[in-house]
Amino acid sequence: MVTINGEEQAAAGQTVAAHLAQAGYNTARVVVELNGDILPKEQYGQTRLQDGDRVEIVCFMGGG
Repeated sequence: MVTINGEEQAAAGQTVAAHLAQAGYNTARVVVELNGDILPKEQYGQTRLQDGDRVEIVCFMGGG
């Protein structure tokens, strides 16, 4: 199991990019923290989630 934004999910084996797409995130407007480190966007497609990983996904919101 992978903990994503505080919730355990069966995402082990997926790439970060695949998880973001499946969850409906716009990768241009998010930052992903993997096990306490910011993951560079160019690594989303090659980084596979593993059991025990902790992921935080932060979305940027516009406003006025």
